[in-house]
Amino acid sequence: MTSLSISDRIRVQREYKVVKSIRFKLKKYKLILRETDKSGVFCILRAIDHEQKVKEYRDKTKAYKELTSNPFEATLNKVIRLLNDLRAKPDKIRAWQQCEMVPNRKTCKLAYMYFNPKTHKDGTPLRPIMHTIDSPTTNISRLLDRFIRPIFNNNAKLTTIIDGAHLIKRLQEYANAGHLKPTTLFCTFDINNLYTMLPQQQSLDILQEFLQTYEKSHVRGIDIATIRELARVVIEENVFVYHNKYYQQIIGGAMGSPFTLTLANIFMWKWEKESICKELPSPEIYGRYIDDIFFTWNDTQENLEQLLKKLNNHHPNIKLEYKIGQSLPFLDVLLTNNNGALSTSVYRKPASEPYVVPFTSDHPHHIFRNIIRTALLRAIRYSSTFEAFNVERRNIRLMLLYNG
Repeated sequence: MTSLSISDRIRVQREYKVVKSIRFKLKKYKLILRETDKSGVFCILRAIDHEQKVKEYRDKTKAYKELTSNPFEATLNKVIRLLNDLRAKPDKIRAWQQCEMVPNRKTCKLAYMYFNPKTHKDGTPLRPIMHTIDSPTTNISRLLDRFIRPIFNNNAKLTTIIDGAHLIKRLQEYANAGHLKPTTLFCTFDINNLYTMLPQQQSLDILQEFLQTYEKSHVRGIDIATIRELARVVIEENVFVYHNKYYQQIIGGAMGSPFTLTLANIFMWKWEKESICKELPSPEIYGRYIDDIFFTWNDTQENLEQLLKKLNNHHPNIKLEYKIGQSLPFLDVLLTNNNGALSTSVYRKPASEPYVVPFTSDHPHHIFRNIIRTALLRAIRYSSTFEAFNVERRNIRLMLLYNG
């Protein structure tokens, strides 16, 4: 092994002292250091404030049940027993599928929960994240996600927004067809706590309905009843530890489990089919990016607000926070109806920080080139005017200067 150079040794010692100092101060002043949700920077909270927010979240969602003992062994055995039973029955699961799904007793561990602060939202609420990488149900979750996500992606293209560039393209087609008028309104809304508010049994029913609609009887050789049973164990046996206490999730799925996103998308497929898609006239654009939704509206704002009120009452677990206007951000793009002409530019959330990988870090050089290339490419794709491009180009230059 090659020894470190003198300059690297000095740097290691300096950074070790910095980390040690941070740990000491966090402990001394009872603070918590967390990575923020989405923006990827760090946030320091008082430990007492953090725990109060955690308690408020648990009380509000009622998604977790405290257990009296460690559920790990019972859950592990339950998962293994289910897979063995399915393999013993004819035409349920194949040998290679069982091998992929069975948990490894040597590396399997109980999941644990942590929270990331959402600094881009008022009051800095918390987002629960489940570390499920080695949990008993993770292998089943991965296989279900690999099998079912492509089915969803192929059959929900018309109502799915891939990214900002995809939405801009759809809006440009909408405008070229003459549907974007000076009075056209944009509406965006997001679903509160979608992952933790999914009703478990109803979600399984909708999963079964979705697969029967598009896959008829089997998915990769597994019948739909077996798929449902595997999905059931993934969401119902979500047990974890938080601050030396054991919990089971009784509403929704774990944010951090691979299949949860796909199940949430399928649940929303049913929700939007029965609610908003029935209400929007055919020329209007409707699209969803997980729990963020965008659509256009060519009626009065009063009628739009009535529709949104109706949507808020459509399902007890699905609650919306919406914005209406002729200039609204969605994902990372700002969309403006400029008297019937579409104007677009890059959008940065007020809480976002101009932070990328510092150029003094030891990452390969292609990483730094890709950061610049990606930022400029986004500016070109999103900027509808040369002026908007120049503004974003200056922002990129300042960001790069800030990061060395």
